[in-house]
Amino acid sequence: MKIETLPGLEAVDPARWDALVAQSTTGSVFLTIAWQAAWLAAFGHGRPLRVLAARDETDALAGLLPLYEDEPGLWRIVGGVDVSDYLDLIAASGREEEVWEALLQHRAAERTVWHLRGLRAESPTATRLPGLAPAHGVTCVVEREERCPLLRLPESWDAYLAMLSGKDRHELRRKMRKLEGELPAVSVRSVTTPAEMRAGLDDFLRLHRASRTGKAKFMDERMEGFFRVVLDALAVAGWVRLWFLESAGTPVASFICTEYGGAVGLYNSGFDPAHSRLAPGIVLLGHVIRDAIERRVPLFDFLRGEEPYKYAFGPTPTDVMSARLEP
Repeated sequence: MKIETLPGLEAVDPARWDALVAQSTTGSVFLTIAWQAAWLAAFGHGRPLRVLAARDETDALAGLLPLYEDEPGLWRIVGGVDVSDYLDLIAASGREEEVWEALLQHRAAERTVWHLRGLRAESPTATRLPGLAPAHGVTCVVEREERCPLLRLPESWDAYLAMLSGKDRHELRRKMRKLEGELPAVSVRSVTTPAEMRAGLDDFLRLHRASRTGKAKFMDERMEGFFRVVLDALAVAGWVRLWFLESAGTPVASFICTEYGGAVGLYNSGFDPAHSRLAPGIVLLGHVIRDAIERRVPLFDFLRGEEPYKYAFGPTPTDVMSARLEP
């Protein structure tokens, strides 16, 4: 297997890139070329970039590792963990070890550090790379950096409610009844098309910025630009859904959910603080989970972060790792 260094994402056919992501054991929407290109356009200016492509003996593409230099001598996977929950080597399932062997051989003479963050615990990068690295003069230290709660969805809403503790089940039902009883004309809707996404994003951004201290600072002009570009691209591909809980036609809570690889991911949120006592975000989340169950989605991913409200919905914590490679 040989490694070639490409100058940018445009050197790879987009369909082939995304096909390889889909074949990966740990493929995610954050590794698709739409997401990676949007991140680079928003945050990659002035950062050295190289895309390492692994090709097998037939010259077929077997792996991709898009890297950017975050500071002199320190390289990270394109995507940035401030906005990307999972990142990793992109390689066909079952071929990760041979791709990593080729990459390690390729970088044997380098004095740089590769800090690879956002790895799922079961990723071959986290589980196999530490054993491969020493033979190539490289140390690889893997550490847990965060957790994300995952929820395996049953076949029905009633079965899901039965999974919850008595207290959590009671609280969810109580909050849904209370909000629907006190707010006029409550409705829930979701949008998926690019045109609907563009039309609804202003409402999402307003709710997001208002919902919690610090969110307005996070959602600055550059971040808003990234959201607009990436959500439009994901909508074209069918990988995102924008949710609203409305009262008399006015949005009071909103979620952006990714939809990729048999999982719904709770990516970002916002709500009107004027209605915080009615927990509109919790109520909307209940509707989103119910919809996923009814559409036979097998997995609901709360993504990175262990905020207490997530665990009231019954998920199991799973580790997110980082791997640091250096001479």
